[in-house]
Amino acid sequence: MCGIVGYIGNREAYPIVIKGLKRLEYRGYDSAGVMIFDGEELKLSKTKGKVSDLEERAEKEITLNGTIGMGHTRWATHGVPNDVNSHPHLSNSGNLAIIHNGIIENYEPLKKELIKRGYTFHSDTDTEVLVNLIEEVKKNEDVKLGKAVQIALNQVVGAYAICVFDKQRPDEIIVARLGSPLAIGVGKDEFFIASDASPFIEYTSNAIYLEDEEMAIVRKDKPLKVRKIKDDALVDPYVQELQMNLEQIEKGGYDHFMLKEIYEQPNVIKDTYRGRLHANEGIIQMAGVEDNIEKFLNAERILIVACGTSWHAGLVAEYIIEEFTRIPVEVEYASEFRYRNPIINKGDVVIAISQSGETADTLAAIKLAKEKGAFVFGVCNVVGSSISRETHAGAYTHAGPEIGVASTKAFTTQITVLTMIALRLAKAKGTLSTSDFHRYLQELQIIPEKVQEALQTNDVTKEIAAKFKDAPNCLYLGRGYNFPVALEGALKLKEISYIHAEGYPAAEMKHGPIALIDELMPVIVIAPKQGHYDKVVSNIQEIKSRSGKIIAVVTKGDVQVRELADYVIEIPDTSDALSPLLTTIPLQLLSYHIAVMRECNVDQPRNLAKSVTVE
Repeated sequence: MCGIVGYIGNREAYPIVIKGLKRLEYRGYDSAGVMIFDGEELKLSKTKGKVSDLEERAEKEITLNGTIGMGHTRWATHGVPNDVNSHPHLSNSGNLAIIHNGIIENYEPLKKELIKRGYTFHSDTDTEVLVNLIEEVKKNEDVKLGKAVQIALNQVVGAYAICVFDKQRPDEIIVARLGSPLAIGVGKDEFFIASDASPFIEYTSNAIYLEDEEMAIVRKDKPLKVRKIKDDALVDPYVQELQMNLEQIEKGGYDHFMLKEIYEQPNVIKDTYRGRLHANEGIIQMAGVEDNIEKFLNAERILIVACGTSWHAGLVAEYIIEEFTRIPVEVEYASEFRYRNPIINKGDVVIAISQSGETADTLAAIKLAKEKGAFVFGVCNVVGSSISRETHAGAYTHAGPEIGVASTKAFTTQITVLTMIALRLAKAKGTLSTSDFHRYLQELQIIPEKVQEALQTNDVTKEIAAKFKDAPNCLYLGRGYNFPVALEGALKLKEISYIHAEGYPAAEMKHGPIALIDELMPVIVIAPKQGHYDKVVSNIQEIKSRSGKIIAVVTKGDVQVRELADYVIEIPDTSDALSPLLTTIPLQLLSYHIAVMRECNVDQPRNLAKSVTVE
């Protein structure tokens, strides 16, 4: 949510900043802006719209030369998306410029006090309040910019990642974070600043991720200085070697990142279990689990906290963990969990799931669980992310960068990790027979090949998409392990095509949703032959008798559902517990093709952000 890019060094800053902003477009935004310092003047250009609109405007408005620059993509919080509310914002003197991700919750009283002191405001943003607060501190306390930022931040309440530049100190940028990610790329006599590492991956493989309540003085040709915001204590920053490469964040010939990421799933599932799953030896080895196996085995219950697609992965995990290990599992929306005074006992295990590792609600839930004495285990994709640092232990999904806002490969790799955890615990507890344990290992090992086969439904799915691209509503039904897949399928369609869709347990159809079914209502039914097949067939017959249009996802060779359904998509056979890894594939493709046919922005759907780092 929002994107930050900054550069200080000896190269021309503008092309680096603009290219970096394009790399961050996946985060979701509604306006963009850039600041370049040419050695004498601070040049600013900003606009509602896309980075391409900013490029067109900046090249007409400002001189683009300069070796210091900052850029921002804004997702509106305070104030509507327009040119004035876009970042960067200047202080009243025009000396300070700021870009900011996050929310300053106490901006209103600060603004009133600053107005009393003679400050004027041009935007509706909390960010303009912050830059003027910094200026007021700098002036009143007679301190340098870094100290002024530190003092000001100790007066604000909220979340932030900020970059601040003072044209009176033209060889430095001050950065700070609390609750919103910020990475610093370390090059030779140059530094790159960004919300994640993607904007600077081709320039350096070394990065520092600021921790919460840390700030850094980034100076040209000088070592980085990192300090604690609260007490000014010096911090020895950890320089991390980046694992991603440029190829991973390019489209690679696909029309959209989402399609590329759907097709990457066979490989990334394999990457996720590589080195962990040894089917022939009958071994699952995950360091985070092995080192804490007793905590899992002694747990009276497991709580799973997540949001969005990760929450759906958690629901699949609930079925799998309870079935395999007989440990009770509860799945919570992280956004509700933190506010409802939940009962958390010492000895509880909390599994927090997040693709980005920066989800604000999930981070807050983690902190609450830790305060109550629970053991917290993280499942996330981004190495060095906040959740990976806040949790006691965890497992990375190894999905690689996911650029499309609508998660696809994150979902299947999360299920893969959670399935391995369930299998490892089941073996340790003896709740799964040796033969079943080995069978599941063998099946999980060949899942990538079956996902590859499921991807061959693309042409059939595209034909079905053409029939239903103009449908105003859509219903998704599944039972057991595939009920969460129905929820996920509906979410994908909503996210990228803007068609209203709902997912339900198939048995709940008679308790309300059946009233919606008529000849105009497409109903996607997930009906693999494993599990509650006969019950789902009964549900399909009920839809058929009310003239609903049935799109069925079935096991290859199915006869019974084929006779009832209007359209059929076949997937390979696998066990019931692993079926979500296959049934979700045609639903992802269906959503993608419908969105393309409706001329929607597939990778950057309206109003959405990839990483929700504010409440």
